[in-house]
Amino acid sequence: MAEKPHLNLVFIGHVDHGKSTLVGRLLYDSGALSEQDYRKLEAEAKEKGKGTFAFAYAMDNLKEERERGVTIDVAYKKFEGKKNNFTIIDAPGHKDFVKNMITGTSQADAAVLVIAAKEGVQPQTKEHAFLAQVMGLKQIIVAINKMDEVNFEEAKFKEVEDSAKKLLMGVGFKEENLRFIPVSAWVGDNVVKKSDKLSWYKGQTLIDALDEFKASELPTGKPLRLPIQDVYNIKGVGTVPVGRVETGIIKPGDKIIINPPGVKGEVKTVEMHHEQLPDAKPGDNIGFNVRGLGKGDVARGDVVGHERDPPTVAKEFIAQIVVLAHPTAIPVGYTPVFHLHTAQLSCTITEIQKKLDPKTGQVKEENPKFLKTGDAAIVKIVPTAPVVVEEYKKFPQLGRFAIRDMGATVAAGIVLEVTPREK
Repeated sequence: MAEKPHLNLVFIGHVDHGKSTLVGRLLYDSGALSEQDYRKLEAEAKEKGKGTFAFAYAMDNLKEERERGVTIDVAYKKFEGKKNNFTIIDAPGHKDFVKNMITGTSQADAAVLVIAAKEGVQPQTKEHAFLAQVMGLKQIIVAINKMDEVNFEEAKFKEVEDSAKKLLMGVGFKEENLRFIPVSAWVGDNVVKKSDKLSWYKGQTLIDALDEFKASELPTGKPLRLPIQDVYNIKGVGTVPVGRVETGIIKPGDKIIINPPGVKGEVKTVEMHHEQLPDAKPGDNIGFNVRGLGKGDVARGDVVGHERDPPTVAKEFIAQIVVLAHPTAIPVGYTPVFHLHTAQLSCTITEIQKKLDPKTGQVKEENPKFLKTGDAAIVKIVPTAPVVVEEYKKFPQLGRFAIRDMGATVAAGIVLEVTPREK
């Protein structure tokens, strides 16, 4: 049996529209959350006065565990369709959603936008839709949830479907990439099981629609890009950099260059889980040994490429950013910490070229003086030290970033163009 394609899925939408409940229902009805685990959660939920419903609690629980760094029972966030296997990237929650979407090495291949039938499109629905578009998500399903609260009425579904379609097409999604599905996560209608209460609806259940999503092709044909996560100095072996191959292939005998330091060498061995590999592909977390690599030559945040197509060291770059949460305002000259692939460094926003309307992506204002929470903008950024930056459309994995300040993610963005540093 060939392995099923694997997709990373992110659930987005306005707070209280039932994202957690929907995720829990999907896991439970697809068999990924066992009856026993479910009962355990139910008991805990009751005890903590969270009502009788445990699904939402399942995901909230995950979030707390994740924040404390506890490992999580894998069953909670992986589930299987008939055609695809899925991993849910994150328990919903605005700040986590964004951080994971941008800096998480795992990328969302697809999104489920959850909208409650009664409330319809809300401010956060718009923001998340725009964010999904900015972050390059092409495949999206709109789950119109809590149909039980509107007596499973077709007219109400149609009304929400129309406004959601307008919103998504307004931010740049193509109509043929959109699907709208009525569900009740609470009761379990049309999530995994067909519903007799939605006789007017002739389409698929949510899980069947998720099976239509296409997994992204492994970017093996692209030039090699491998951001370094750690460097070990091993007695008798030498310097061993470790990282995840994002694009391309690396194998023994390859002539490589590591930027920004510009160190060159030849790959001696490639290892994964203490086994030597003939080559490593995108997604592989590897250690590798390089002839002529000395202690202190490379560090976390450096990027490996082939000599014939070296990683781009940026003098400056233009990016599209969304301000997620800033207590005051972001002025020109703002120099926070950028998290770009495995690199972390201060960068300065030297120009705010234009402010965009996050609901439509249209230009709202040229050269504004500052940005505040909720604003989207095109900005020019100058790193305070040499760093590898690539265009999002060429190398998505090296073209997105999060901006952190005062211990929080204040903004997120993607790289539109890079001006390379002169040699």
